[in-house]
Amino acid sequence: MPFAWFVALRYLRDAKGQTALILAAVSVGVAVVVFLSALINGLQVSLIEKTLGSQAHVTLHVPREVPRLLVAATPERGIASVVLPAPQRLRSIDQWPATMGDIEHTFGVRAVSPMVVGFGFAKRAEAKEAIVIRGVDPELLLAIIDIHKKIVAGRFDLTGTDVAIGSSLARALDVGIGEKIRVTTTEGVDDIVTISGIFKLGNEGIDKTWLITSLRHAQSLYALPGGVTTLELKVDDVFDAERVASTLRERLNLDADSWMGLNAELLTGLSAQSNSKMLIQFFVTVAVALGIASVLAVSVVQKSREIGILRAVGTASRRVLAVFLIQGGVLGLLGSLVGSGLGAALAKLFENVMRGPDGAPQFPVVLNLPLFASAIALATGVGLLAAVVPARRASGIDPAMAIRNG
Repeated sequence: MPFAWFVALRYLRDAKGQTALILAAVSVGVAVVVFLSALINGLQVSLIEKTLGSQAHVTLHVPREVPRLLVAATPERGIASVVLPAPQRLRSIDQWPATMGDIEHTFGVRAVSPMVVGFGFAKRAEAKEAIVIRGVDPELLLAIIDIHKKIVAGRFDLTGTDVAIGSSLARALDVGIGEKIRVTTTEGVDDIVTISGIFKLGNEGIDKTWLITSLRHAQSLYALPGGVTTLELKVDDVFDAERVASTLRERLNLDADSWMGLNAELLTGLSAQSNSKMLIQFFVTVAVALGIASVLAVSVVQKSREIGILRAVGTASRRVLAVFLIQGGVLGLLGSLVGSGLGAALAKLFENVMRGPDGAPQFPVVLNLPLFASAIALATGVGLLAAVVPARRASGIDPAMAIRNG
């Protein structure tokens, strides 16, 4: 064993009380960091999954028609300018198959789904509900929203005039699988459709309004033969959605809305959570550094005579420096290993105890290798940095003075 390691480990073993105390402090600090990081990361992942489980990362559509400026004479003499709002009718994306192929080759885009999205009403007996009709290609939709996992009754089959509707809409219309409803679009076209599936996406606004049908059926309902009104995208990195939207907006002359722009409040909340995690890590780091530094400073005072003797017999100052740096690193490393295990155990215990009525965790946690690696690297690095000042002091001790005063 190298000389510096031998001396460092012996010093730690001789001061068992101090070593145990600082190890406990480091372990608790790391456990707090791991536990809170796993909890905050889990909450962030859960919020993002719930938000993006029912919407695309980026949505492309034709720009809205701008209002027209009219000039008209008043009953007196003057001329007044009048802004006439332009009628907002459904318009198809020009040459959308070529546009879709272009988007699929854009860096960061994972999947694209063409859709016809419009408004209308669903009727059954005396019940009448406003709805959003979404005409989709079933296979391409699954790459954007895994609707199969959200089906609570029936099956996701859009053959012919079969449709899938939200669970809240089904309750409002009092319909079940196999029953028929009348659908009327804003274009004045109506049709009788059959309920083949009922889904629950967990968003009340969506579950109460969405009716999903085939792309061909929606095209006939809105008099858009062969057309689509929107292209919905899924990107590789959800936090890269705004960049992708901006790139496509400039290149394709289409309006592009990212989930980040539509959920600004959610992003603010996620940012606040991340800042809270960083603040907690900062204070824990300071506490761990002060603890290690104070223990090693005391050790330098206690071992000053021994250090003087080592220097007197020819031990280089860099070796004395290494002795205390090794102690700081070992304390940080061992404390981080124990603390990581303790933090992970507390996180899983908390997740298993705090469960909702349906048995799902109310506070899911995310434990992964990067979390443990960062916690271990942080504690070990802090241990080394905290040992710098005591180590430099020890390496600078005058042998004669240390022996005489000792």
